[in-house]
Amino acid sequence: MAVRPRQMNLALYNASGGLSVGSWRRAGSTSERLLGLPLLAEIAQQCERACMDALFLADNVSTGPSDFRQALNYPQEPMTALGALSALTDRIGLIATGSTTFTQPYNLARYMASIDHLSGGRAGWNIVTSFLGADNFSAAAIDHDERYRMADEYMAVVTQLWDSWQDDAIVDDKSTGMWADPARIHPIDFAGEYFTVRGPLNVPRPPQGWPVFAQAGSSAAGLAFASKWADLIFTPQPALEGAQRFYSDVKKRAVDAGRDPDAVRILPALVVIIGDTETEAKRIAEELLDLIDFEAGRADVQRFITPVDISDLDLDEPIPAERLLPPEQVQAAQTRYRQIYDRAITGATVRELIRFKAGVSDALRLVGTAEQVADVMESFFTHGAADGFMFQPSYMPGGLDGITDRLIPVLRERGLFRTEYTGTTLRENLGLERPGAGAS
Repeated sequence: MAVRPRQMNLALYNASGGLSVGSWRRAGSTSERLLGLPLLAEIAQQCERACMDALFLADNVSTGPSDFRQALNYPQEPMTALGALSALTDRIGLIATGSTTFTQPYNLARYMASIDHLSGGRAGWNIVTSFLGADNFSAAAIDHDERYRMADEYMAVVTQLWDSWQDDAIVDDKSTGMWADPARIHPIDFAGEYFTVRGPLNVPRPPQGWPVFAQAGSSAAGLAFASKWADLIFTPQPALEGAQRFYSDVKKRAVDAGRDPDAVRILPALVVIIGDTETEAKRIAEELLDLIDFEAGRADVQRFITPVDISDLDLDEPIPAERLLPPEQVQAAQTRYRQIYDRAITGATVRELIRFKAGVSDALRLVGTAEQVADVMESFFTHGAADGFMFQPSYMPGGLDGITDRLIPVLRERGLFRTEYTGTTLRENLGLERPGAGAS
């Protein structure tokens, strides 16, 4: 049997208003349609027509009043949105963000099992350990590394809950009046440091066994967690050599954790602005920077660098060095903090940091024609730096149109991406095995 050539995994990090601060103000944006289902459904269906692996919905539970000047990129709760999208799509994977800090594991297990059933096996879970937003959940903020210890125990709970139903538990025997066989459904009796859960789950085992796990932590604790649990790792890697080091490190960590390294797919974040010519693409990029609302941008940067305060600084002032904490001392998202810290420590002004963040931080950022973008993607993919990419359109809807209508056809011409789906579940389309009951 011929071996199918290796192909990219491609997903869209959805921000319906565009990820660049102020991009919603651009002529032709759909900011007036951010609320409700139609726009989100159109985006999912457009990605599905392009045969992308997944649509990825991020989340934010800590938005402050100063952020509300800008169009919200996460105006709906993502689990609810996936339930609706499951009825309006057929093949694309649907990944939602859920917090291990602010969501009880029994609830999360029910949500994701239900979405996997509703979608016919297309659910994915982006696992996050939240710091900001504790004051919205009657909770205290938890230290960075402890959040990951808590998340590791959380994963043990949810996987055991999904496995509490055997695959053959549903017998649907009308003659005996037995729909599910109680002998094939088991309590988990979990008692750990953070969670006590009797089980079993009250939703049958998901079609995929477990939903696909996505994770984006790049700190030491985050990498250890991702190497153990993640199927997809979403990472900011702006340069080939750094991406190669990250790729090699994670694959080795996966082996050390007893996993097949090919079962851990690494998808660098990719910000693309595509034009018919390089000049046109660069013009769009400059237009987006001109649309920045700098006070809203200040709030955006502030969220990334908590607890460092920049509210009193002039836009053209640098952050005083004595205010900056080393990244390892920060209890918020250390990877995001480091993106700003590395520039601030060298004297970048608040205005420069806002412009940097508006360009979607430290992701791989490509501005040019579809062929130029495809050249860099191919280099990353063929030189041990990526298994695929997580697209982050700077603006919508044109940014997504450039990906689906211009870029993906070029990738197909080069044999780097599929022309049709090969499976019906997200795991099948990613080429990942289905975990058997008891895999946890």
